[in-house]
Amino acid sequence: MKSTKIARTLDELRLHADAWRDLGYTIALVPTMGALHEGHLKLVETAKREADAVIVSIFVNPLQFGKGEDFDRYPRTEEKDLKKLRAAGVDLAWFPTVEEMYPEGFCTTVHVEGPAKAGLEDAHRPGHFDGVATVVAKLFIASGCHVATFGEKDYQQLQVVRRMTRDLNLPVTIIPVPTVREESGLALSSRNAYLEPGQRETAALIHAELRRAAERLKQGVSAEAVAFDGRQALTEAGFDVDYFAVRNAETLQPVKDQRAEPLRILVAARLGDVRLIDNIAA
Repeated sequence: MKSTKIARTLDELRLHADAWRDLGYTIALVPTMGALHEGHLKLVETAKREADAVIVSIFVNPLQFGKGEDFDRYPRTEEKDLKKLRAAGVDLAWFPTVEEMYPEGFCTTVHVEGPAKAGLEDAHRPGHFDGVATVVAKLFIASGCHVATFGEKDYQQLQVVRRMTRDLNLPVTIIPVPTVREESGLALSSRNAYLEPGQRETAALIHAELRRAAERLKQGVSAEAVAFDGRQALTEAGFDVDYFAVRNAETLQPVKDQRAEPLRILVAARLGDVRLIDNIAA
């Protein structure tokens, strides 16, 4: 098992990162909020193929949680996470505190538009992507990483990070990693821990409905009809649906010509107290 270094301050992080750059190493960053699962480990696996040294950050970022969201109860499992990172051969685990990331007097944030204003997650979590963009920019700058891996499960987040990285000329290559799923099709998520045993089978219906929607699009059914029917099907299955949308896969804007545009189907729905998101290409 690899000896994984641990950093909790920016100085500790930079000490290791600077040493690696002096050796000519390329550095990959895997930004996470912890409660690691196989989806996160797939990000690590990809990062190890792309770089000489891999840093995994674990930071539950308060800026991306809105009022009434689950910041306080979000699972924090540092010891279990560290064990998994060691087994995966990660070079450095970075556990910054809120005070380290946002010291007293902190007042500079990143404001994002474009895919961050697509009427999807942003419509239900105001300010969320500004919080994401701010912390990701800080993580990139602090680590000096050359590449960073992000999961496709959080597809709007992926597109926001890509756009921000281009717009700010950050020298980081963003590498998307396909969603990792349970055998049932349910996308892996740290929030799946909130699901009661009887809810997991129902939760898997989201992926089944996404696949059905993708097939109907290939058959020529309009994006509007597919989205409407998908929402209805999940509602009838017991979900409280925030959105079921077919969008341009690059801009996340509504589809104008579905025969010519790359398409992505995205959904967010609540099952009891648990909010689930998923998406697939179409």
